[in-house]
Amino acid sequence: MDDNQAVNALVRRGVAGDAAAWQEIVQLYNRRIYNICYRFCGSPDDAADLTQDVFIKIYRTLSTFDGSRAAFMTWVTTVTRNLLVDHFRKGKYDRLTDSLEATPGGQDDGLTLGEQLEDHSVSPEQQVQSRQTQKMVHEALQKLSPELREALILRDLQDMDYKEIAIVLKIPEGTVKSRINRGRTELARLIQRNYRQVS
Repeated sequence: MDDNQAVNALVRRGVAGDAAAWQEIVQLYNRRIYNICYRFCGSPDDAADLTQDVFIKIYRTLSTFDGSRAAFMTWVTTVTRNLLVDHFRKGKYDRLTDSLEATPGGQDDGLTLGEQLEDHSVSPEQQVQSRQTQKMVHEALQKLSPELREALILRDLQDMDYKEIAIVLKIPEGTVKSRINRGRTELARLIQRNYRQVS
């Protein structure tokens, strides 16, 4: 049984009311959903609230998942993205770019890019430098437009392929590639500008 078949079987058990299967789904996808929410809103508290909202939505709509049309992770990411868009449209978050007060280094879940990539064999000085760099990347990411940010998050931080991203965002693959390229260019420009201001 491959991974997709195993997940589909788990989903079927969850739909049938198997509490253990639902618990397993939450454990498997909690960190990834939180990560997406945190990257979009920049606040640990808001990300935790949104993650709960996403799981409520997944629980209520689990029976609509069709394993023949998309992988479960693609479906979960679509549900997450749609909920985030709804929240942003309602004006719950004024400007995503203003939520910089949450410092990524304060995350104890290892959810920031710096912590995901951190090499514990490096010196403390190098770790501090790495954390500062990751903080700069995180802050620059928050300044991107939501369209560019979501494409970059899904590609570079969630490792989704272009086809999966196109399904999640409901846009052509060419548009996905264009947004990722523009997002990377803009992110590099923002990081360079921030770096010049710091040094």
